[in-house]
Amino acid sequence: MATMFPGPRAQPTFLQSLSIQCTVIGALLMRELHTRYGRENVGYLWVIGEPLSLACMIALIHAGQPTHYTGDMAPVPFSVMGYCIFIMFRGMFNRAEGALESNAPLLYHKMVTVFDIMIARALLEAVGTSLSLVVLTALLISIGLADWPPRPLWLMLGLFFMFWFSFCLSLIIVSISHDNRTVGRMVHPVSYIMMPLSGAFYRVQWIPSPYREYLEWFPLPQIFKMSRYGYFESATDDYFSVSFLTASCLILSYIGLVAIKIVRGKVHLH
Repeated sequence: MATMFPGPRAQPTFLQSLSIQCTVIGALLMRELHTRYGRENVGYLWVIGEPLSLACMIALIHAGQPTHYTGDMAPVPFSVMGYCIFIMFRGMFNRAEGALESNAPLLYHKMVTVFDIMIARALLEAVGTSLSLVVLTALLISIGLADWPPRPLWLMLGLFFMFWFSFCLSLIIVSISHDNRTVGRMVHPVSYIMMPLSGAFYRVQWIPSPYREYLEWFPLPQIFKMSRYGYFESATDDYFSVSFLTASCLILSYIGLVAIKIVRGKVHLH
């Protein structure tokens, strides 16, 4: 006699779970894209246009200025590369504050997690800034102000570490700022303080000792040094360490994942 009760529900495989996760993140990314930029005027193209316009202003400020840059590190490509990559950090860092409150209704869906919300927002920032860097670099090459990146893999690795580092910080910020408004209000001022400390507009070897050694313990200058090594022929591969950056990001990843797990238990849906 056939039983009237269904058997235990089969657990999805790893690949099935990964496919569901990617689908959820893709849907959240499209929602964030539509919510942030809409479909009016240039619409979704503004994901590139916003960082592109800011980077162009930086390039115009540095155009024609006397320089102490050496080799192929002219002021315009130097500043464009630095600012485009810094925009990725600033976008994830600044927009983390308040991200949970504005997207809390999405947590009604069991498949949506805080991690999914944050990774979708981070991917949107990364795509916009990376495409802006590509477009501006192609433009500078076409008018003779820059050369093709001689080590593109190092440049891409630098972009990857910037994404990883910024995303980890965004997880920590969204968790802390959920219960602490004071921390939330400090996010934007801190991002401006980070700009002169990041190494986006200077080379680490320009900094005298012992301040140079202090900067070497901060991941951002190392990330910019790595990106610059991939972008310019005359750049050297000193003052950055792949193992140090990997270890730093792994530690921040662990802290960020634990933090969002804790804060998820504090989010009450009404």
